[in-house]
Amino acid sequence: MTEYKVQSPVLFIVFNRPGTTQQVFDRIRAVKPSRLYIAADGPRAGRPDDDAGCAEVRRIVQNVDWDCEVKTLFSEVNKGCKIAVSDGITWFFDNEEEGIVLEDDCLPATSFFAFCDQMLKRYRHTDQVFHIAGTNKQFGRQWGEGSYYFSGYLNVWGWASWRRVWRQYDRNLERYTDESAEAALKKVMKDRFLVSDWLYIFRKLKSGEIDTWDYQFNFLAFFEGGLSIAPNVNLITNIGFGTGSTHTHADKPDPFAFMPIVEMPMPIVHPASIVPQTEADAAFLRKEHHLDARWREYMKPGKRLVRWYKRTFEGKKDL
Repeated sequence: MTEYKVQSPVLFIVFNRPGTTQQVFDRIRAVKPSRLYIAADGPRAGRPDDDAGCAEVRRIVQNVDWDCEVKTLFSEVNKGCKIAVSDGITWFFDNEEEGIVLEDDCLPATSFFAFCDQMLKRYRHTDQVFHIAGTNKQFGRQWGEGSYYFSGYLNVWGWASWRRVWRQYDRNLERYTDESAEAALKKVMKDRFLVSDWLYIFRKLKSGEIDTWDYQFNFLAFFEGGLSIAPNVNLITNIGFGTGSTHTHADKPDPFAFMPIVEMPMPIVHPASIVPQTEADAAFLRKEHHLDARWREYMKPGKRLVRWYKRTFEGKKDL
């Protein structure tokens, strides 16, 4: 797909990286949304480069040269990732019933916008469907016979959703306890390392030690049984790895960095039923959490003996 005019409103979340911002903005410009929302966090104190970076980013995103209603939410102070991004999304869904969300490092294929338009309309009133992903982390493996499948995990490198879902978002996870989190995680995850990892994340979020917004969105799906629509081809590449990134760094190799994008074949073929492909989620989570290596280490004979000793003579529980 080389040309398309997007029908849904678009939220573009930016900060201080002109290079990636320009690339993503050019893709947005190509599909000419009639309503564009732009949310920008402010420069960080004691970071003089932020002043110039934030100013240049705001200049780029206001260069709207097509017929478009533009709304901006520009902060003069730095709120941080957790508050700035979630505030921007809340602002967007306060104004729109549904729409597409892109951050400044998530470069979309043209068909990403067509895919989101169709899925937003088709599942508008399907309460079980929470989210539409642009990212596919399956490295070419297809799940099911359709153009997309259903997942229990919400990838947020380019996504779309509805106000009916976002209004349930709980930034500080105030509605949930350790006990409810562990019970919910054990229902959706069969691997003990995954449960342990996500319980650790839950506790760090509750204590305010992780400055992010997206894990909370996944916890909403875990707790409420929400599903994501995942494309069977990758429609987003994350170009933000490396210098200047907040959560993605060049010194931490990531198998999902700079994944190539593929245009989705049209027309879209729909799955026969709304059933999550749990094996698909297990496949990418196994890679993301390095589960194979961790299980090899866990099953070494010497370590099994140590665990047996602790259970038998010290009364300690296994992992």
